[in-house]
Amino acid sequence: MKIGILALQGAFAEHEASLDKLHIPHFEIRQADDLQDDMDGLIIPGGESTVMGKLLKELSLYEPLKAKIEAGLPVFGTCAGLLLLAKDIDGEDALGFRTMNITARRNAYGRQLGSFFVEEDFKGIGTVGMTFIRAPYIESVGDGVDVLATCDGKIVVARQGKQLVTAFHPELTEDVKIHQYFVDMISEN
Repeated sequence: MKIGILALQGAFAEHEASLDKLHIPHFEIRQADDLQDDMDGLIIPGGESTVMGKLLKELSLYEPLKAKIEAGLPVFGTCAGLLLLAKDIDGEDALGFRTMNITARRNAYGRQLGSFFVEEDFKGIGTVGMTFIRAPYIESVGDGVDVLATCDGKIVVARQGKQLVTAFHPELTEDVKIHQYFVDMISEN
């Protein structure tokens, strides 16, 4: 198994550290030449979704990654990654791949000063730590989307087939249960 991590900006190094704890081989994707045919999964980290959306197109990564995701490549988007996978973003045009049947609200929890940590239940895993930094949440889900966790009544984790999104940053905790969940998702038939 080998997982690609989009490394244009944002918290990609922290995802690498989480995969290291699980002894999962990974590589960084910074340009089109970095794409590997034997990639088994993709992680899209938190960061600035608008910047990442523009860089994906400028670096000729958008089309090949979108095609891989649409063909069933397992993908895990955290925070900005959630926004890049969302079909719709409330009140604006979605810049990303638009492959997941969700509507997201950008910066729904306020500015960086409003960052916070909570522990909530994640369906099938149990209690997990959730670090929210200028985080979105999912306003609504469409057909085929399972809600896996909420925080204060807001949807913060969802899955649609081989696509998993979290509104928070699981890579900023020592707990690797959510990364293990993604690795297990990749292994499913």
